[in-house]
Amino acid sequence: MDASSLFHGGDLSWAAARFGASEKPWLDLSTGINPIPYPVGEIPAAAFERLPDASAIADLCAAAAAYYGALDARVVVATPGTQMLIQTLPRLRAPGRVAVLGPTYGEHAAAWKAAGHQVEIIGELDRATDRDVVVVTNPNNPDGKAHDPARLADLAPALAARGGWLVIDEAFADVAPELSLAARAHRPGIIVLRSFGKFFGLAGVRLGFALAEPALARPIGEALGPWAVSGPAIEIATRAFADPGWTRETRLRLARAAAALDGILTASGLHIIGGTTLFRLVETPDASALFEALGRRGILVRHFPDQPDRLRFGLPPDDAAQARLADALAEERQVTT
Repeated sequence: MDASSLFHGGDLSWAAARFGASEKPWLDLSTGINPIPYPVGEIPAAAFERLPDASAIADLCAAAAAYYGALDARVVVATPGTQMLIQTLPRLRAPGRVAVLGPTYGEHAAAWKAAGHQVEIIGELDRATDRDVVVVTNPNNPDGKAHDPARLADLAPALAARGGWLVIDEAFADVAPELSLAARAHRPGIIVLRSFGKFFGLAGVRLGFALAEPALARPIGEALGPWAVSGPAIEIATRAFADPGWTRETRLRLARAAAALDGILTASGLHIIGGTTLFRLVETPDASALFEALGRRGILVRHFPDQPDRLRFGLPPDDAAQARLADALAEERQVTT
């Protein structure tokens, strides 16, 4: 499958074409993005008018290193989103054997295959011992499964000894920082991918980070070229990383919102099988019908064509959205019972 053909959430134009125009504004629950974003505030005009200079990028990387708990800014590469990293990393190696711990975010396997690598989706890390590259998403998407970071770190030395990589996609680790390997990213063979937009609720900023030992970080940065991230992105993220109060309160708020979502889903008879505080994954034999029914009500959730008994629900942004989801689920349950 070509990477461009993979289905993703968040496309309201697709939803409108599929289900017709909604009578109400669309309620997009199809992504795992924080629905209450970091307050951007005023951005200086110079951030839009000038090319980003080296000092601003250095300040951003230093702020990211401090926020993620990395050794220092030398291990941090700022990128235009983690999707760009996912597509770039496979092109920095000769074709080899790649293990992707899955099922997980489909772009990983697609990108490595597109670059000519032999890719296998594995269900257990024990099967990854003889690969050139091992890719793990932690916590996993879409089921939120957590992998012991110490066990993951133990894989890296053997991989590094033969020139291999352990790639850890930590796109959702802001809500579970105890899972992160960012503090060990300076060690040989480890590449950590971090997303700015999900936790901070600013996906449109298109900003991500690679964390790796300088010998790996340099070629990643060179592959992306100069001015890889925009001036406004630099300004916003540098500011957000230096706001621990907002981060602390947001983690608490997301936990409360996820608990409220749990109540809505379980009251509707849906079986929650995983997630993080940014999303919940449910399993139901009626997943396809429920996806369609919610779509007709202007509520978009994430469906999985290759796993037709599962749906992922992002967080409703407020009490009104929670009530709208609860009412829609209750109405649909009445129809099917």
